[in-house]
Amino acid sequence: MSLRAKLSLGTATAASLLLLAGTATAAQPGSPGIGDPYYPGAGNGGYDVSHYDIRLNYQPATDDLSGTTTILARTTQELTSFNLDFLLAVKSVRVNNRPAEHVQRGGELTVDPPGTLRAGTDLTIVVTYADVPSGRAQDGYTAWKRTPDGALAIDQPDIAPWWFPSNNHPTDKATFDVSVAVPSGVEVLSNGLFGGTAQQINGWTRWRYRSTTPQATYLAFLAIGQFEVRQDTDSAGRPVITAYSERLGADRNAAVASLERTVEVTEFLEGSFGPYPFEANGGVAAPGIGFALENQTRSTYDAAFFRRGANTYVVAHEVAHQWFGDSVSVERWRDIWLNEGFASYAEFLWSEHVGEGTAQENAQYLYDLYPADSPFWQVLPGDPGAANQFHGAVYDRGALAVHALRLEIGDEAFFELLREWLVRHRSGHATIEDFLALAEEVSGEQLDELFRTWLFTPVKPAALPGAVGVQARTAVAEPKSFRKMRETHEILAGHHH
Repeated sequence: MSLRAKLSLGTATAASLLLLAGTATAAQPGSPGIGDPYYPGAGNGGYDVSHYDIRLNYQPATDDLSGTTTILARTTQELTSFNLDFLLAVKSVRVNNRPAEHVQRGGELTVDPPGTLRAGTDLTIVVTYADVPSGRAQDGYTAWKRTPDGALAIDQPDIAPWWFPSNNHPTDKATFDVSVAVPSGVEVLSNGLFGGTAQQINGWTRWRYRSTTPQATYLAFLAIGQFEVRQDTDSAGRPVITAYSERLGADRNAAVASLERTVEVTEFLEGSFGPYPFEANGGVAAPGIGFALENQTRSTYDAAFFRRGANTYVVAHEVAHQWFGDSVSVERWRDIWLNEGFASYAEFLWSEHVGEGTAQENAQYLYDLYPADSPFWQVLPGDPGAANQFHGAVYDRGALAVHALRLEIGDEAFFELLREWLVRHRSGHATIEDFLALAEEVSGEQLDELFRTWLFTPVKPAALPGAVGVQARTAVAEPKSFRKMRETHEILAGHHH
């Protein structure tokens, strides 16, 4: 069956399900999962969130976290109860100013409000809690990272359950207000616009941040500890915040030499992707993360990326995610190629821009690097499975798939496609099938076979397509950028649970 046929079948099936749902009038509990095949328990059904207000207190000395999250949402069906994804111990829950019964089991907080909630009801959900996040695990894993001077709430695909209750799936984005009080002298970084600090009478300081563009829950982050924080603005007047852990040691200068070029990298990528989609920019560097992650408006980077000097390739990768992954998010985690393939390809574009190897040279060298019998080609970027979601092939073969598409349809159609994709789905989510449909619309070509070959076939493609619009020549030597990019991808691909 062709990808287009599968898409049509999926649309028909979805329509049938919606029709059946529309005939059901009895109130029922919201589902404890949003229906993602890779992570059945991720997200919840029955409501959509519009805003999170997260107000916390954190003591680094003991890893004690306490506070209140207020969630603004609206029901999408008649509900007798609903779930939130959350691991910490809950003290109380209120729904629309009334106390609500609740139980916790397996990372699910089930809320039983007084009375039935009609479809289309506005909800104000207030959850008060206190716990030690590093002591909580799910499936044997703890995403919260306690550090010698604080903590890092940073991970993918899950981090929210360790610090705020949520509808934890990229298909339910919301705006955020984050406010965290810590002992004075400790710094706090989060997403979006910095709202300043307020001194409290107990010797603590409260830090405030606001994300005004809808954001997926896994992209919300905290970095708490001893940081050097720098503030600036870019040429468009957007605030730019970069922060460097005081524990970076010998890696500090290389980290600064990399992250302080974030605006330059952003401006370059705007030439290919269109206007930067968010209200702020920047980055955070710290040891103890173990990877880099595209936290919206403020990517975070482990010190390991800078052990061999400055690394602007990882910056290009994470900044590219602000468009591919953050602004336009996956509809299912199976669609991860839409994030990692294009972020990895941004490194090829950056390499060409700085004169360290053309996109064609990097693609050809990478294609030649893996023999036909390498297990690398067995991983399918278009559907890698949850266990291989962040496999190196999703990054490297994913980038090759992007380049193959560019060679097939030519530069004019390729870059028009990228810009149209990012406009059409801005602040939303989409699938690989959606991208295929748009690629065919923009190019006027039938691309089923190309996508099947590069994304869904467990064999090495016979060759890169013939060049159209870019110089095609086999690299006779390793591009100057290649080793740095390979190191970057090995760290990026090696961390996820």
